[in-house]
Amino acid sequence: MTERELFDTYNKEIYRTCYFLLQNAQDAEDACHDVFVTVFQRDFQKVVYLKAWLMRITTNHCLNLLKKSRKKREKQLQIRHLYEEAKTSAKALETIVEEKSTAADWQKLLKELPDKLLVVVTLRYVNDLTITEIANVLHIPVGTVKSRLHKALKLMRNKLQEEDFYDLKGENPIEAYGR
Repeated sequence: MTERELFDTYNKEIYRTCYFLLQNAQDAEDACHDVFVTVFQRDFQKVVYLKAWLMRITTNHCLNLLKKSRKKREKQLQIRHLYEEAKTSAKALETIVEEKSTAADWQKLLKELPDKLLVVVTLRYVNDLTITEIANVLHIPVGTVKSRLHKALKLMRNKLQEEDFYDLKGENPIEAYGR
């Protein structure tokens, strides 16, 4: 397989993985470029499981970028969360329900996941890798992949339930219950 064939075959998948991990189109493009530079500097023709190898390089590169920008990103998320909280408290219940069904809300949930859980969810549900493939890509046991998937889904479910619980009629549910 030539470099061009490799690029044409895996470019979209690597970009998609970078985008879901980094949540920014420009950063994803830069990361995708960096991944292919790394791949082309190595002897990729001798790799047996090419897709898993590419995904490992992609996820490692994205995780390194995430680690570098972690503090900045956390601060931005806190500010954005406070803004959205203030904004949604004044909205009608119907509007809140509609907003929760948008893709932006799912991305918000994904952004709140720790990096280790985000990688597993992205590989599983965005790239449709099997649990075994994810374990190979990340060099972790299958059981760890399963537990991380379970924990990520549980965190997302709890976050959705918590938001539904507190957004109900804009009231504090504890105070409403005591009436």
